[in-house]
Amino acid sequence: MAQQGSQRDKDKLCCSICLDLLKGPVTIPCGHSYCLSCIKNYWDEENQKNVYSCPQCRQTFEPRPVLMKNTVLAELVEEVKNKKTDIKASPADHCYAGPGDVGCDVCTGRKQKALKSCMQCLVSYCEQHLQPHYESPAFGKHKLVDPSNKMQEIICTRHNEVMKIFCRTDQQCICILCSMDEHKGHDTVSAAAEISKKQKELGVSRQNIQQRIQKREKDVKLLQKDVEAINLSADKALRDSEKIFTDVKQQIRSRQESEVAHVNNLQEKLQEEIAELSRKDTELEQLSHTEDHTQFLQSYSRLSGLSEATDSSSITARSLKYTEDQTAAVSEVRDKLQDIVSEEWATMSITETPQTEPKNRTEFIKHVCDIRLDQNTRSKHISVSTCQGAQFYLFQYGYWCGHPDSFTDWAQILCRESLTGCCYWEVEVGGSVFVAVAYKSISRKGDESAFGNSGKSWALECLDDGYEFRHNKIRTSISGPRSSRVGVYLDHSAGVLSFYSVSETMTLLHRVHTTFTEPLCPGFAMYNGASVEICKDLNTETSNP
Repeated sequence: MAQQGSQRDKDKLCCSICLDLLKGPVTIPCGHSYCLSCIKNYWDEENQKNVYSCPQCRQTFEPRPVLMKNTVLAELVEEVKNKKTDIKASPADHCYAGPGDVGCDVCTGRKQKALKSCMQCLVSYCEQHLQPHYESPAFGKHKLVDPSNKMQEIICTRHNEVMKIFCRTDQQCICILCSMDEHKGHDTVSAAAEISKKQKELGVSRQNIQQRIQKREKDVKLLQKDVEAINLSADKALRDSEKIFTDVKQQIRSRQESEVAHVNNLQEKLQEEIAELSRKDTELEQLSHTEDHTQFLQSYSRLSGLSEATDSSSITARSLKYTEDQTAAVSEVRDKLQDIVSEEWATMSITETPQTEPKNRTEFIKHVCDIRLDQNTRSKHISVSTCQGAQFYLFQYGYWCGHPDSFTDWAQILCRESLTGCCYWEVEVGGSVFVAVAYKSISRKGDESAFGNSGKSWALECLDDGYEFRHNKIRTSISGPRSSRVGVYLDHSAGVLSFYSVSETMTLLHRVHTTFTEPLCPGFAMYNGASVEICKDLNTETSNP
């Protein structure tokens, strides 16, 4: 019972903040008592608009109350501490500093755990040796912080002074002597002022980071939805394509069965014809040995007649034609399907992260693409000559019978490739030539079909005395070194289109920044006597202009 009463007495003298016996007890205006250091630290952290509150009853005070030591409570605490009971025994083992703990710098022998470190004294104190900082006015301005093993790191190794100044010029902490010595004339502030500034910057940085995290989380969710939509779309496309090809297979099988039945019918007739012929051959062979002239003549007239023979050449031609028709039909469907899928996929593909434009020709050639002419788009004014050995195309004025996809009013031609991503190609030009890119949906006739005359095409006109860029009927004169070779760089996702004069060096002639809404096809146009050669095998060139 005595122990329980002593325990209750001790509980009454405990600080509700640290839950230990009061140390330097003070009583605030509402009547509640706390350790001096506990309530000071609590108010220092609270400090919102100069309004202070009691941790227990939440009564607020303004201004901050002046704290005075409660001598009565201090005496009672000392009495409880001095009672020879098991409540206040000698420090237990857990009160001593172990590996990783901060030890008291004042303790001799086995050191107790430090309760606080003093920024002024640069010493760490246990509970007992910390009492003067709470009780003596001489320590009133000392700043106590959580115990730290790094107190010596705030001492200038050169001057053995506390580094309380921050040099913004050199971005390092220095002492007062350093500011008058090697850091003289630098932009210096107090470490506390710099910390306050950095704390505000840190708050802004955290806010920006949190906003970016939230945005990225939303982006991740959107991308996840995109993945689900892509998978659903792909699955549906596969099911539809399987159904389509199943129907195609059924049609092919049906046609096969019909053709096979027809052939089997012919085969049956031929077998019957063979049997008839064999029978007649046997009878004729027997007749040849007949010595009775009357019987021979009468039988010969009956046996010599033959039915009309089946035309075997037509059978061979029919089966060959069927095979060729089937192969051609399947090949045509495959080619059309590949073109449609390529175009649709290029249009719907996820936008790639824009890349930095290459700096030299070696880097440009890493993005080189093979472009091939689309013969169906060339106008009747252009003829195409192909040299397989050198793998180049030469454009000249000539005659062409026309195609639904061909240009009708201008000497122009497009390439087959629908380009997205990063691509590069070079051409050799002779005479007045337009080096262009255009959407495949560009008009094939009329004024808007000319490269550079609508929003669907971009064209660089190479003249004898310079260059001119055209887009949407707007013409821009360009100055630059005249070269017979022109390089074109396209970053479709970044909306960048660049034209270069290529000789010993690469000179930028014109760059376009826009948003491309469709894949782009390279194209060419020319005046009378002009020619263009698409440069091949750029990767094998040893020179690096």
